[in-house]
Amino acid sequence: MKTAIRFVASCAALLVALPSLAVEPTAGPVDLFNGRDLSGWVNVNTAPSTFTVAKDETGAPVIKCTGKPTGIMRTEKAYENFVLELDWKHLSEPGNAGLFVWSDPICSKGVPFSRSIEVQIMLTPDNVDAQGRTLYTGQGDIFSIWGASMKPDRPHPAGWERCLPMARTTKGKGEWNHYKVTAKDGAIKLEINGTEVSGCTGVTPRKGFICLESEGTEIWFKNLKLTELPRPDYELTPDRICDMDSAGFRPIFDGLSTTGWKEGADKGEKPAGEHWKVGGNVLHFDGKGQSLWTDESYGDFEMLVDWKWTAEHQGKMQRPYIGLDGNIVKNADGTDKTIEVEERDSGIYLRGNSKSQVNMWLWPCGSGEVYGYRTDAKMPPEVRAAVTPRVNADAPIGEWNRFRIRMVGETLNVWLNDKEVIIDAKLPGVPKSGPIALQCHGCPVEFTNVMVRRLDKK
Repeated sequence: MKTAIRFVASCAALLVALPSLAVEPTAGPVDLFNGRDLSGWVNVNTAPSTFTVAKDETGAPVIKCTGKPTGIMRTEKAYENFVLELDWKHLSEPGNAGLFVWSDPICSKGVPFSRSIEVQIMLTPDNVDAQGRTLYTGQGDIFSIWGASMKPDRPHPAGWERCLPMARTTKGKGEWNHYKVTAKDGAIKLEINGTEVSGCTGVTPRKGFICLESEGTEIWFKNLKLTELPRPDYELTPDRICDMDSAGFRPIFDGLSTTGWKEGADKGEKPAGEHWKVGGNVLHFDGKGQSLWTDESYGDFEMLVDWKWTAEHQGKMQRPYIGLDGNIVKNADGTDKTIEVEERDSGIYLRGNSKSQVNMWLWPCGSGEVYGYRTDAKMPPEVRAAVTPRVNADAPIGEWNRFRIRMVGETLNVWLNDKEVIIDAKLPGVPKSGPIALQCHGCPVEFTNVMVRRLDKK
């Protein structure tokens, strides 16, 4: 209790006069929740059961969030300047959730969260370090996550990009709290139950989506109303706008189960077995089962998938150097030039065809190669060269990688960790449509943020 009192007093002492964000609205408030369904919202990476419509104790409609899996649901529309008001209630204490402001439309690599500013919705004891400094609270902190940036209204005791609240006005479990979030010209202010408690300035990005976060415990939301404010009299530079290009992706892994997937050697024959486990919004494969195939087929599409090798030692193997022409590099004596690497091997099958596999491995040329086409002696030299990675862009073992795979007609493009490794490669004879598979090749591997957007008429 004494620590809490000292914390409030210290924050009050640091409080300085800050510019008001008050401004005339461009129009009256609009409801972000219609009380019937989740129209206007997009599931980013959670299960259909994570966010649903329910009734509170008075019969009023609420958005019910189970907290499982960890992830987010976002607005369909991106916003720049606005006032958002909402009511929330945790059903337990501790309780954990959040509101993301100016968010990217998809999650950052390897995590169930997006680049954004998080307005914390939490009921927990304060976290205090050995020096007695409060590092975070359960009372409405504001902080940057996964590449966003901001300047807190009051310096954080450890120098973090995090604003601790100057007052404690949050009610406990089973009680409704009211948030008013004003976001304008790169500044954010939070009022909890009528009292302004925290804020920040200098935010990047400052145009993006609004997200409700699921993070382990049940929470209800209601009365979500948004009023748009006038835009500034200047255009935002691209670095101050969220990644709008990724807004069309939808999850094909729900973070809780293997629903929508079948296991089997050829296009899936049975439900996923014990070798494919789900936990923490991650799909864990122990390397001992068979490949996992989508129930649905895809023609022209773009896919995002995050993957990483687990730490289990698989032994070492001699693997060849592959030149940009698709041929094995030779030593002066005519033998293959090789190097000893950790044995790792998996991949992504496209359109139900193992030949059109985008490889994952530790060969010197790097992941992304389309092995079935490169090693096919019947293919023209230009085909074999184009399916060989232009650069090795792999992250080390134990770190997340992100593939972005684009398949249109017979043309394939692959990006790995934001570097284009396969550029306009032609895959002659590739099927026009088929399922996608996560390949079994005897090596433990993990997947998350598995998403697709269709590019064909379907």
